[in-house]
Amino acid sequence: MNSNLRKKLLGLLSAFFLCFLCTSESVHSYAALPNDVRLFTGDSSMFQLAVPVNTHASVDRPDVLQLNGLTRPTLQVAPNHSLRLSSQQSGNARLTLKLFGTIPIKTVRIQVVPGLKVIPGGQTIGVKVKSAGILVVGHHLVNVREDRRVSPGENAGIQLGDLMTHMDGVALTDISKVATMVEEAGVGKRKLDISFKRGDLTLSTKLTPAYDEEDKAWRLGLYIRDSAAGVGTLTFYAPDQGVYGALGHVITDMNTQTPIVVGSGQIVQSNVTSISKSQDGEPGEKRAHFLKESNILGNIVSNTHFGIFGKMTQNPEHSLYKEPIPVAFAEEVKEGPAEILTVVDGQQVERFKVEIVHVARQDEPATKGLVIKITDPKLISKTGGIVQGMSGSPIVQNGKLIGAVTHVFVNDPKSGYGCFIEWMLQDSGVMQKSGQPENLKAS
Repeated sequence: MNSNLRKKLLGLLSAFFLCFLCTSESVHSYAALPNDVRLFTGDSSMFQLAVPVNTHASVDRPDVLQLNGLTRPTLQVAPNHSLRLSSQQSGNARLTLKLFGTIPIKTVRIQVVPGLKVIPGGQTIGVKVKSAGILVVGHHLVNVREDRRVSPGENAGIQLGDLMTHMDGVALTDISKVATMVEEAGVGKRKLDISFKRGDLTLSTKLTPAYDEEDKAWRLGLYIRDSAAGVGTLTFYAPDQGVYGALGHVITDMNTQTPIVVGSGQIVQSNVTSISKSQDGEPGEKRAHFLKESNILGNIVSNTHFGIFGKMTQNPEHSLYKEPIPVAFAEEVKEGPAEILTVVDGQQVERFKVEIVHVARQDEPATKGLVIKITDPKLISKTGGIVQGMSGSPIVQNGKLIGAVTHVFVNDPKSGYGCFIEWMLQDSGVMQKSGQPENLKAS
């Protein structure tokens, strides 16, 4: 047999064997391996290689990632054995898997980021926030004469949810300033220059105050508000950064459902006095009062889709954890048992059993990442399930902080949504956002 024929036969046999492998269940297990893997420094991940032949594994950055605890960049993995990836330092690496050392069958991109631990919360907190301007929450009609009623603000094109930021060039930082400025403009028979925000747009208009013959006062024809207050739950405290996160969802104005743009704010200790139990079609709530208001726990810097965030100098009282614990990437979260931390009486944080019944695969920030079901008989007896004020309660699985409770299912209060802790950590600035250079953090 000449060499050319031998090469052709070997090529055909190789092609046949490769086609056979590619249709086998074992090689399909390769396809099930992720294309991208993220690890915190010092963590490891196991790959089960269910292939009945030797697999050649190599990594281009053994200083970032070790294979089976070895410092060399390549190794042979015996049939049906596991491959352990151990992260050494932050950076990016590429893992290549080949059959017989020659046939490439899988490439996995590995990102190793600095290790991160935070202290889970669970404490009920009082939230007091002032908007970065004056929020328009409604129109009202001014009685300019017996047979005529008008709304100057509506006539000027100002809509519900608009945020008035300046009046005659003066920043609106306090609602108490508005009445005086409106009266001066009314008496002087001049128009007010109003600057306002509508979503991402910055707009302006001129508004002529109207004199209310019934109230004997000059009016804008607008219902306005500059502050909000409520009760929620602390999710985490990051002691290394002096940062906290809470609520797990955005604070909106109750009338307009517009997200509140934070000008300033505080979180304070709060004491749960009673619980209104959830029932089908009727979510319950925690009833609580602010405690020791002079003892401010932290400030409020931002209000995002994933909660409120700000600075905090120390771990608040009643924490179940004195030391930080690891956090989980979104892809680490699994369906199965977990626990939430929350308060149902006074200030004492307790652990309660839940079941994670669905995990959404999210490659970028999005709400409703988890569906959880309350399984703890004590919590069900006390609250009926998830109640208002429980938002932000941390979810812990396998010793890692994985997320926070966000919403209750109205027709099934034992179930609700949660968000991944990763998105909260990104919004807080504790964890870098995807696509940012490794030496930068969100701010």
